[in-house]
Amino acid sequence: MKIVIAGAGDVGFHLATLLATENQDITLIDVDEALLEYAASHLDVMTVQGDVTSLEVLERSGAAKSNLFIAVTTHESANLLVCILAKQQGAAQTIARVSNPEYLVDHQRKYFQQIGVDNIFAPTMLAAKEIKRLISRVSATDVFEFENGQISIIGFTVDNSSKIVGRTFTELSRIIPDHEMKIILVLRNDVTLIPQSHMIVKPGDHLYVSTGLNDFEHVNKYVGKTLQQVKKIMILGDSQIALYTASLLEKNHAITAVTKSRKFCKKFVETLDKTLVIEGDPANTDLLKEEGLEKMDALISLTDNSELNIISCLMAESKGVYKTIALVDNSAYIHLSQAIGVDTLINKKILAANNIFRFVRKGHVEAIASFHGVEAEIIEFIIDQNSRPVNRRIAELKLPPEAIVAGAIRQNKGFIPNEEFMLKVDDKIIICVMPTAIKKVEAIFQAR
Repeated sequence: MKIVIAGAGDVGFHLATLLATENQDITLIDVDEALLEYAASHLDVMTVQGDVTSLEVLERSGAAKSNLFIAVTTHESANLLVCILAKQQGAAQTIARVSNPEYLVDHQRKYFQQIGVDNIFAPTMLAAKEIKRLISRVSATDVFEFENGQISIIGFTVDNSSKIVGRTFTELSRIIPDHEMKIILVLRNDVTLIPQSHMIVKPGDHLYVSTGLNDFEHVNKYVGKTLQQVKKIMILGDSQIALYTASLLEKNHAITAVTKSRKFCKKFVETLDKTLVIEGDPANTDLLKEEGLEKMDALISLTDNSELNIISCLMAESKGVYKTIALVDNSAYIHLSQAIGVDTLINKKILAANNIFRFVRKGHVEAIASFHGVEAEIIEFIIDQNSRPVNRRIAELKLPPEAIVAGAIRQNKGFIPNEEFMLKVDDKIIICVMPTAIKKVEAIFQAR
């Protein structure tokens, strides 16, 4: 697949890094020669220097013959314009990064599709929605929902006191209650494992559990977690993501937002309805204590400083705050979340990659997810009349040992299927797969 990426900044470089490992034909466009030289020296990509909106630059990049054109510069208007131009030149599919959430509304999306922008995504809004999901599943460290929660994959850390410590996965499969659930992944000492029957659950293991609709409470009991309702939340940061997050949460939670910039403070006050906005430095621990940090149920640190976000969450944990979420720019930090004590670290670049990856996968792919710090990917395939697995039992698929079925959706209803589950047209099957087996799994779900 030929992929052209306009913008070699953080998001563009990260996307190129991930896509290059898939043996794709990648071309990066940017006006900054230093960024392109760095990318060329670290990745197997072609580079084109120049203004991304220049027709001559687009021609040199091969945009006209691209299967996928992705515009991820920091300039929203340039992203939209270059996608329109690339589409007119012949690009098969275009994706634009935007910052204005209004563009994500259905009628706006349809308008842009008509003029050449096939898909639109906003990393800040993706992150804000991720945070909202995590707050709604407060005992979880990761949450990913398919088909509006018909199937959810939820991450938990196993505590020393958990009743499942010391049990094998064979034993756990016998005590699973009537409510359907399935352990699909184990993260142990930064190593991702597909659970084997003989493996024993250890304290500190991070488990990923697949479950159906409305079964979250039962999963909590199964894993040994105590549910705690989150009512009071403190959000730190002068950023769009902090503003979006507060707007998504303020309806059902008491929000206190701490912003350093007077300009942002004013913007928060004008935009939000119920949030208490404090003008002050998020790094000032005395200020946070004065504003009631120790009485908060959750702290969400969304400043532009990753280290400050982590330290703020650790400090909040020490004060008894139940749930902490930190925004980090460096994806290398993601692996630290379970080790250092912060409940969840989120990264906008990884979320953006999740959103885009489904366009480069083979087979009829509906969605794709990769959890922070976890090597495996979770891919949702759609079964159509030409799919190889149609009218076959899951046992007949002969999935490699590095892959496991996480769930299935039929007629908008989620299932945790067994080996005898027969795949039918329009079913959606969710597969958790290690990187080494992705090509094998894709081949299984390709058209005949």
